[in-house]
Amino acid sequence: MKFTRREFLEQSIVLLSISLLSKKLSALELNKLPKLKSGRAKSVIEIWLWGGPSHLETFDPKPDAGEDYNGGFKAIPTNVSGIQLSEFLPNLAKHADKFSLIRSMTHGINAHETATYLMQTGREPGGKVFPSIGAVIGLLRGYDFGYTSKIPPYIVLTREKGRFSELGFLSPKYKPLVTGGDPNAPIFAVEGIINKSFSRDQQIKRREFLKKMNLLSDILKTNKEIENFENSENEAYELIAGSSADVFDLSKEKPELRDRYGRNTFGQSCIVARRLVEAGVPYITINSPGWDTHKRHFFAMKQKLPQLDMGLSSLLTDLHERGLLNTTIVWCCGEFGRQPKISKESPWNGGRQHWGKCFSALVAGGGFKGGEILGKSDARGEEVAERPVYPQDFLGSIYELMGINPDDKLPNPMNEDIKIMPPPSKYGRIKELYN
Repeated sequence: MKFTRREFLEQSIVLLSISLLSKKLSALELNKLPKLKSGRAKSVIEIWLWGGPSHLETFDPKPDAGEDYNGGFKAIPTNVSGIQLSEFLPNLAKHADKFSLIRSMTHGINAHETATYLMQTGREPGGKVFPSIGAVIGLLRGYDFGYTSKIPPYIVLTREKGRFSELGFLSPKYKPLVTGGDPNAPIFAVEGIINKSFSRDQQIKRREFLKKMNLLSDILKTNKEIENFENSENEAYELIAGSSADVFDLSKEKPELRDRYGRNTFGQSCIVARRLVEAGVPYITINSPGWDTHKRHFFAMKQKLPQLDMGLSSLLTDLHERGLLNTTIVWCCGEFGRQPKISKESPWNGGRQHWGKCFSALVAGGGFKGGEILGKSDARGEEVAERPVYPQDFLGSIYELMGINPDDKLPNPMNEDIKIMPPPSKYGRIKELYN
């Protein structure tokens, strides 16, 4: 099989990026590291509904608002008395005791980039670019704090959000491993780790051949920099050809379980996320695109929501059955919601626009209660009616349950006195949902 120069260079670059993740902080960055404690949660799975999901078709249905708002679709009861979900989510409705809903998320921003930045960092846009929660947890629960796995501490399935630099001012060594590929394909070709054109044995043999051809190897062994490079290379190849790569091999899962999650990219990404939790990875993001439904909104929902319903409900059930839900936070949200009043006029023809005034989020596990509702929207889902929840309050709570004090200093190359999170709003963090 052919292995082009481009493919070789791409894989080499990824290998070097992975090896950099194991490097220690500089002396400057190590100054005044926060003192971490053991948290209720050991891992986080973030399910990012990229583009902004409608809260009316997901976690905050409004069956009495009229067809101009609900499109004629209904709410259904769940296994928790008093909690209803959209009729599009029948599987999640059977497991409402495993998660809680926040129906009063708010920030008022209607632009994708700035809303994403705020929901990922807890910071108002403007000035320096701060790192996302995934990058921060990848740092604070990563190699500099006792993490020893060859799998990087921050994994993104399967594409980056692309809305802003999630690393912020952190160095590139905290860049997540973005898998690329498709876990629903016959071979999940994780970029830089699994090459669909070569078996693991072929990769090992090619590397052995390369080593034999390296006539300078013995001469350069006395060079410390070369030695460090080879050590990093060995670590990276352990991830490619060693047992660590098995975490991405879904052929090891029972076919009936894979069917339960849904044979699609999102459903199979949820299985990979569970496997990464089992491997001890601190932060996993599943970026689910396709939620920016300005046009043909209900057509899109009939495609997207069954996949979300199957994948997310199976993930929660699977984590629970394996005894992992108590130590794994699962949160599901987008950068904002969708405008409750349907845009029936041309060119939208039944679409929903951006809506940052009021939207919803789901949280589960890792110290969050199940079967609860926090906050309330008005009768049409347009405004927050009770207990607003702002991004810094939401993210700050995730940090707290991970054993990270949001008020501690965030290590940074400028050695500035920067807190992990800005101060909470006057409404405070979402402690009402803590177990």
